[in-house]
Amino acid sequence: MTNIANPANTIEMIKKYDFNFQKKFGQNFLIDTHVLDKICLASGLGENDLAIEIGPGIGALTQYLANTAKAVVAVEIDKNLLPILNETLANHKNISIINADFLKIDLENLIDECKKKFGEFENIRIVANLPYYITTPIIMNVLESHTHIDSITVMIQKEVADRMQALPGGKDYGALSLAVQYYSDPYVVAFVPPNCFIPRPKVGSSVIRLDIYKDKPVKAEDEKLMFQIIRAGFNQRRKTLVNSLTNFEGLNFSKEKIIHALSLLGKSEKIRGEALTLEEFAKLAGCLKESI
Repeated sequence: MTNIANPANTIEMIKKYDFNFQKKFGQNFLIDTHVLDKICLASGLGENDLAIEIGPGIGALTQYLANTAKAVVAVEIDKNLLPILNETLANHKNISIINADFLKIDLENLIDECKKKFGEFENIRIVANLPYYITTPIIMNVLESHTHIDSITVMIQKEVADRMQALPGGKDYGALSLAVQYYSDPYVVAFVPPNCFIPRPKVGSSVIRLDIYKDKPVKAEDEKLMFQIIRAGFNQRRKTLVNSLTNFEGLNFSKEKIIHALSLLGKSEKIRGEALTLEEFAKLAGCLKESI
């Protein structure tokens, strides 16, 4: 099969199979070969690696991944795309196509099955053009699973990518920034305009790479408590951190204890969550845990 990643070939394939885009699946197919080259290059994918693709669509990125990696496993939720994928990927023997909801898959088991079929891998990398509506759940599902993944390189909504790499004090900085930066080192690789897709999305996109930490740069004595405090701190951004934590369901710390914990960090009781770094949130959680 020739390269599917251009407007003419994509439209021809869609018409051939009478395919209808499903809004509920957030389907926007890439039709720019330069962007596909950028994604593959940015991913660091090597000839001994496994590429896990979420939402392959009609296989534009999948073809590029298969030409680079040892093996590709592509997880597609829309069964109507399977006949198209079987045609566009017919020449590649190193691809497994799975019709499933990625969020319901056992990632560890998926990787084990790939190893049985293709052998061991040097690196395991997720590379995908993600549906906008489910970007955050997919990425957090991978990060929180603690499955051995070396990196995640994905096309996502620009606004979400900006939030993932945001630093303290900015309007984009929030709970997502802290969660992503706790597990990985994120950096935006490229901006991608709407005209690189069929159909065109209403917003711009970014390619972002997350290099997952083997050893986290911040030590959290109680991860669960730290993330509860982070969520509380950004639940109502205009409130002080003291008021946010005092009124957040599930946290049972008095105002006095929170003020004291902040004072141990050298922070004012009037500080807001957006002013604290990840390390400071971890220390705050540690101080409050000791006060129980």
